[in-house]
Amino acid sequence: MNRLSDIKRAQKESQFFRVLSSFFLKVTGEEPRLRSMTLSRVKLSPDKGSCSLYFYTPEGPEKFSELLPILILFKGSLRKAVSQEIPGRYTPELFFKFDETFEKQQRIETLLEKVKVEAFPEEIPDQDSEEES
Repeated sequence: MNRLSDIKRAQKESQFFRVLSSFFLKVTGEEPRLRSMTLSRVKLSPDKGSCSLYFYTPEGPEKFSELLPILILFKGSLRKAVSQEIPGRYTPELFFKFDETFEKQQRIETLLEKVKVEAFPEEIPDQDSEEES
């Protein structure tokens, strides 16, 4: 039964992501300062009473914190869009968070590349030999 509820929550999260990302695109048309942000994922709480919206911006968490008050101004409109598009008794409370997943992925890839260079230096093409060719 737990697996079934996980599947249903994932389906609901997918619906929320679709609706919210579409509406957020319209919001960025009205508020150009939010254009550097991307809605990367949506996470519903187990009781579906709250929904965390994860945003990413290449400028980092400082820029996200700077833009958060502007984003909060659109919170009511985002909830309304969800309530009109997704049937349900209640519309969950929305929370905005910075998505650190991409940055973590970049750090891991950098570390893996560093280990690869240190472990297998003979497999890395020599810059000088390529330039002479």
